[in-house]
Amino acid sequence: MGELHVNMHITMDGVIQANGGPSDQDEGFQYPGWETPYRTAEAGAQIIADVQQSDALLLGRITYELFASYWPGKTDDIGVAFDAVPKYLASRGTPKHTWENTTQLVDAAAALPILLAAHRQVHTWGSADLLQSLFTARLVDQLNLWVYPVVLGTGKKLFPKGVDASAFELVEPPRSFETGVMLVRYRCLKKTPASEA
Repeated sequence: MGELHVNMHITMDGVIQANGGPSDQDEGFQYPGWETPYRTAEAGAQIIADVQQSDALLLGRITYELFASYWPGKTDDIGVAFDAVPKYLASRGTPKHTWENTTQLVDAAAALPILLAAHRQVHTWGSADLLQSLFTARLVDQLNLWVYPVVLGTGKKLFPKGVDASAFELVEPPRSFETGVMLVRYRCLKKTPASEA
């Protein structure tokens, strides 16, 4: 059985919105591209290594459209890796499937066990709205957080107010990079903090 790994760029106050730049969904957000000043070759190499571990992508509609407008046909390591794997688009609507090898999932949480039976490591990038349903159903196996030394005070958060209680355990010692970015990997426990008592 495979695993679902969530990869997320996040500020110290939990903001995940528009880390790489603006999109049509980010109107009014003051800090698009907040991640950019902190990029390094070393961190980039680690992201490439993580991308290459995946044998499938599960993306919400907004992230899918952003990725599909940029990555297809790119010849760098990430573009080649993304093009090569199956893409699963989580959407209840009628989005355009513009990226080769895309399958739409109307109910991603219900379909995930079938995907995990077919793949070794399914990766999700971004896709904040989709993640809420996956976290609620306790379907996420690992959370890979790229934590940036910045506080924005506004923007969409990974864990918004009212999210279900969850418990995590550290997979390995956090790794730091020269610009102050930390990579922290957590296993998502299938119990809540209250259930540990």
